[in-house]
Amino acid sequence: MALTKINGIDLNINTKGNGKPLLLIHGLGGNHKQLDIITNPLSKHFKTITFDIRGHGQSEKPTEYTLQEHINDVLGIMDFYNIEKTYLLGVSMGSYIAQGVAIAAPERIEKLILTVPKSNGLTSSVQILFREHAEEIKGKNFHETILTLLKFLVYNTEIMKHHLDVFETDLTPEQFAAANKAITNFDFRKDLPSITAPALVISGKYDGLNPPKDGQEIRSEE
Repeated sequence: MALTKINGIDLNINTKGNGKPLLLIHGLGGNHKQLDIITNPLSKHFKTITFDIRGHGQSEKPTEYTLQEHINDVLGIMDFYNIEKTYLLGVSMGSYIAQGVAIAAPERIEKLILTVPKSNGLTSSVQILFREHAEEIKGKNFHETILTLLKFLVYNTEIMKHHLDVFETDLTPEQFAAANKAITNFDFRKDLPSITAPALVISGKYDGLNPPKDGQEIRSEE
């Protein structure tokens, strides 16, 4: 593992393949490895760049940070690799960061792919789900909690029981709380029209975290 200093923070950054740059951002509590299923085939056509966002994976974990710092980190990575313009893909919370990047520097985004996104929120969708089912998950660890709430996340729970890694986290409760706090009260709706890149918004019909109506709201604002 080689860490790279970006904006004063050590980030675990991984590149693969050759071609036009494609920068991918993972979701809350995750890490870059959760994107392997996407990056492995795409790296045959692009130079894929994945990283553990600050506070996650093997990257440095400050006790406090903000969504704006996540956005600045993406731009910092682009600067580090001398990338003038990139394709940008964000998954779940990664899509919140991607929206912020495309708003802050629209001229630097070639195309934008937002997977299970939302444009605003008081907190993370995961935290909302946990609060709504607090009694049901009381006393359970994170793995047990995900198993209990899986019916609200996917259509076929039996299949997804074999792919729980997409939901798991290796963060401590304190680190997970800091990650949630970073996306408190964000709202991009009034700024979405400033995005100039062609955008693809992908939502899942049975997604209970960021349902299709949230993706449709982004589409209507752009």
